[in-house]
Amino acid sequence: MEIFKHTNFDFLGKKWPFIIVSLLLTAAGLTSLALKGGPRYGIDFTGGALMDVNFIKRPPAEAIRSALHKKLSGELEVQEISNSQEALISSGAANEQALQIARNDMIAALNASFNPDSGGKLDINNAGQAALSDALRQPLANASVALSDDQLQALAKSITRYRDAHSGLIRNLDELAGVPGVTPQVLNVIKQVCYPGSFNIRSFEFVGPKIGADLRQQAINVVLIALGAMLIYIAFRFEWIYGVAAVIAVFHDTIITIGLFSIFHKQIDLTVIAALLTLVGYSMNDTIVTFDRIRENLKLQIRGSFPHIVNLSINQTLSRTVLTSGLTFLTALSLFLFGGQVLNGFSFALVIGIIIGTYSSIFIASPILVFWQDVADRRKRGARPPAVPSRPQNVAKPVKSVKPVRTAK
Repeated sequence: MEIFKHTNFDFLGKKWPFIIVSLLLTAAGLTSLALKGGPRYGIDFTGGALMDVNFIKRPPAEAIRSALHKKLSGELEVQEISNSQEALISSGAANEQALQIARNDMIAALNASFNPDSGGKLDINNAGQAALSDALRQPLANASVALSDDQLQALAKSITRYRDAHSGLIRNLDELAGVPGVTPQVLNVIKQVCYPGSFNIRSFEFVGPKIGADLRQQAINVVLIALGAMLIYIAFRFEWIYGVAAVIAVFHDTIITIGLFSIFHKQIDLTVIAALLTLVGYSMNDTIVTFDRIRENLKLQIRGSFPHIVNLSINQTLSRTVLTSGLTFLTALSLFLFGGQVLNGFSFALVIGIIIGTYSSIFIASPILVFWQDVADRRKRGARPPAVPSRPQNVAKPVKSVKPVRTAK
């Protein structure tokens, strides 16, 4: 499918505005990284604890932070998730032992501030299946509700399954009236033993500092190895200058993307590294398609200068570039808008990377080829010996002798 036919856009003639934009974005990103002491790594690379908490009515971030500081020391970060009542709470940890007690301290701090009137009852919104069945066993027996262990386990499973199906939150215990196994008598016992807390711990992750440092180094090594392998492949498949131009363009894409992460204060974790590797492969593939068309046109000995052939090749691959980049961009944009907080960093990297990677193949990599060809042509002209004239240019030509003309007598 070709949506652009016989186009003749002067892409190389419009390269300078894009090059200037790239320089400005690169400078802004590097400045932000320098001022902030480097990228903002997630707990995957620094080590620490991350808790996803869903509130019935989320308190302000500052109130959550103040509550946590009563139990936890060090740097704490509370990130509110838009269009949701969730909050992401992250805490650094100096050692493995501190990580083991971080979860209990976080829950205790949240309970002390946002569930003050528990009265010793079990929080049904954070209780596990085993804890719930243990808490109900004796009160149900006292209320003359005869349940075997299997029936009690099935009851606890039904309650937790209902809770998890409703974002982990039971707002009123009367909701459980429709749960299988919850009779009016059982519901009365549940109300005596349990209470609905104001939040639910949806997930908890922790990574040791040493493991985080190892993961960070491995991520850097993977990106560098990928770039080096692509440089070798393109140099072998085309010419070395093609490989250099493609790798410079990919470095350009990666640096700008990381810089924008710093500017927008976004974390870099393992999912972002996966997005960067995807970006490297995608941008490199787009560049190779253009370079391959340039090589084919050179073999066909199409008339015109090298910049003309490069412009022609970009125009010939324009439909393919717009179709692949456009559809991929729409997919990444959908993930960014509707994918939730977990995919936010991944999708943000893809959205930025596709835009930057598409124009870098045209306005960064291709001008590098043209520049190098101009340099090579100048060297050839400078190394060519001057033409030797067939005769001295300042010596007058010898005058041929003229025979005397005889006249008739």
